[in-house]
Amino acid sequence: MPGPEFGIRPRGLCRGAALTLVFAGALATVSTTGSWVYDDEPQPASAVRPAAPQATRDAVARAAAEAVADGKSGKKAAEEVVSRSGDRWGAVYDPAEYKDFEQSLDGEYTGVGLVAKRRADGQVQVERVRPGGPAAKAGLRRGDSLRSIDGHAVDRRPVTEVVSLLRGDGSGAGAGTPVRIRLQRGTKVWTQEVRRANLPTDAVTVEQLADGAVLIRVTSFTRGSGERVRKAVREAPAGKGVLLDLRGNAGGLVDEAVTAASAFLDGGLVATYDDRGRQRALHAERGGDTKRPLVALVDGGTMSAAELMTGALQDRGRALTVGSRTFGKGSVQKPSRLADGSVAELTVGHYRTPAGHRLDGRGITPDLEETERARERAETVLSGLQGGS
Repeated sequence: MPGPEFGIRPRGLCRGAALTLVFAGALATVSTTGSWVYDDEPQPASAVRPAAPQATRDAVARAAAEAVADGKSGKKAAEEVVSRSGDRWGAVYDPAEYKDFEQSLDGEYTGVGLVAKRRADGQVQVERVRPGGPAAKAGLRRGDSLRSIDGHAVDRRPVTEVVSLLRGDGSGAGAGTPVRIRLQRGTKVWTQEVRRANLPTDAVTVEQLADGAVLIRVTSFTRGSGERVRKAVREAPAGKGVLLDLRGNAGGLVDEAVTAASAFLDGGLVATYDDRGRQRALHAERGGDTKRPLVALVDGGTMSAAELMTGALQDRGRALTVGSRTFGKGSVQKPSRLADGSVAELTVGHYRTPAGHRLDGRGITPDLEETERARERAETVLSGLQGGS
């Protein structure tokens, strides 16, 4: 599947498609967040792993502190402990990586403004160019093949690695720094220098369909995305349905997912989760539109916070879901600062849908399973629900 350019990777570069639910109260304000990575071929999570015991969290902090005291890397020492712990979703970020992560939650990323995908022959090509972005200004087009980035060949590399090279992850590259891209268009091969910029992610887009229904696509739950969904629903034509496209949505801020769910619910339970044995619950706000026909599109790239929203709408009978089984990421991580300023995220529990379904390693099976023509089928179903011909 195509991979946007703003991926954040757990446990370093390209460890597979992983989404981490985070409880950020340990760092700043109390809010639930998710870090994401988009791979080109995400696979469902394996069996549920146990939550990390306090001993593991203490061991990570102690290892980092001892390493720093010895003049060594606290992050590396912490990663070694996490790797041995068996915590599938545990991760350690250095300060710069975590800053990038927080920036992405604000709805921004540093990059050149293109979406890449890997073709069947292993070559990586430009899938979409952001209008007005650095890549567009440099003349890049959809269909151009990426041959190398700053001298690194990209053929047959996972899209996540290509994304990381474009962003300059790990090199301290920021807005204004150059990246040299070797491109091919037909028989023409050339090298283009493009300067990175801070760009908005456009997490929510709205489109009116031919029959008057509204398509709301949510690619990630960044700050403000939940309210944008509510606004789109309020402004939709009376009596017309909503097609909610959550395909490829790797999650984000769970608070925002709950707000988005509130657009279609009149209060009530959205999800429950356990935080080191303590049961907690997330509830929708009252006043949502409970009458408008709603169809949700999902696939194997629908993860974590997006699964949380899907599960709530499905379990409560609010939406008909169409597509393929979701990823299956329902474990909860909590971050903490280490001695060198790095951030460690360790699993503390798991969440469940309103009906009590545990999603980690299982995902959500849609009401109507469809892969090749999922959107077409979803539009047909929505038309029928709103009384179309």
